[in-house]
Amino acid sequence: MNSPIALSLIRKNKNESAAKTRERCGKISGIVGIVLNTLLAAGKIAVGAIFGAISVTADGLNNLTDCGSNAVSFIGFRMSGKPADKEHPFGHRRAESVSALAIAMLVLVVAAELLIQSVEKLFSAEKSDFSLLIVIVLAVSAAVKLWMFLFNRTLGKKLSSDALKATAADSLSDAVATLAVLACQIISHETGAELDGYAGIAVALFIAFTGFSIFKNTVSKLIGKAPDKETVQEIRARILSFEGVVGLHDLTVHDYGQDKRYATAHVEVDAHMPIMAAHDLADEIERDFKERTGIFMTVHIDPLVLDDPKVNRYRQEAERIVRAIDPSFSVHDFRLVGGETHSNLVFDVAIPFDSPLSEAEITERIRDGVTLLGENLDTVVTVERQNSD
Repeated sequence: MNSPIALSLIRKNKNESAAKTRERCGKISGIVGIVLNTLLAAGKIAVGAIFGAISVTADGLNNLTDCGSNAVSFIGFRMSGKPADKEHPFGHRRAESVSALAIAMLVLVVAAELLIQSVEKLFSAEKSDFSLLIVIVLAVSAAVKLWMFLFNRTLGKKLSSDALKATAADSLSDAVATLAVLACQIISHETGAELDGYAGIAVALFIAFTGFSIFKNTVSKLIGKAPDKETVQEIRARILSFEGVVGLHDLTVHDYGQDKRYATAHVEVDAHMPIMAAHDLADEIERDFKERTGIFMTVHIDPLVLDDPKVNRYRQEAERIVRAIDPSFSVHDFRLVGGETHSNLVFDVAIPFDSPLSEAEITERIRDGVTLLGENLDTVVTVERQNSD
């Protein structure tokens, strides 16, 4: 289910760039959040203080902290919209992830404060009073938070924004927390059991889980998370679709925020391809990716000898030996370097990051396999770990 208001914001101006749309929608989301969270916080803190309900007051403080989160998000979108400059040549798109990280930290701080206050309430003789006003304020708050969840989730999905998705998740957790507080207030009134402190603890744990999830996902992206398999497969298929390309390897993708991705790839071509033709092919691939996918691609041409029976035989033997060690291993950049006393098989071996074998062990097993060929051969092997696709 999408928010019609959010969809209308995205479609408001079709002539503006995607980056400007993201910046505008992100800033509007921040302003809406600041206004609504301020009103909700004022209402909850007031009724919580009047009737001595710690869980209601704490829930209001949570909304007050959300105002800070919205302000951080607003600043993050404002910064992410800035163009690249001398100090930041790749732009400022990751400011969105930084703002999402700040939101996560604020959520965790609120959870810790709420947990402390709730535990203190358990050992306090003070009883909270029930009031219809509490029910109304909490019910309205839950409804508003659910609307904010739909609003920010729609924007986050359509714009692929980490910050807006984090804000949506925070809004949903707030709605659930408020409903839990409301349920405990009603149950306590009907049964006479004092559940205010227990409700606060449950809400604190729920909020902490949400904050930790946002923190974990955001930190992973800031450190440099590997691209998903679908993205890698799409890039590979697009490169292989160009005439003259016989293979590729060493594909890497760097994400600097939505619509700001850089990639590099070693593209394999026939060694007999004229150098100008190979250069034109690289330019064509790079231009195609920039215009059609928005990815800034850099292509390195690797020539392969494809018509030498001796080189092809040794390449096949090297691939057989490597795959016998592990079928997920692959060979690339194969060359045969001849000498007076022996010949060197020079090649790279790509292995997954999670392979338990060490580089030294892999190199030794390859050398043993080449020795079994019974020819005067030696190996020069470079082992590199990379994500399997």
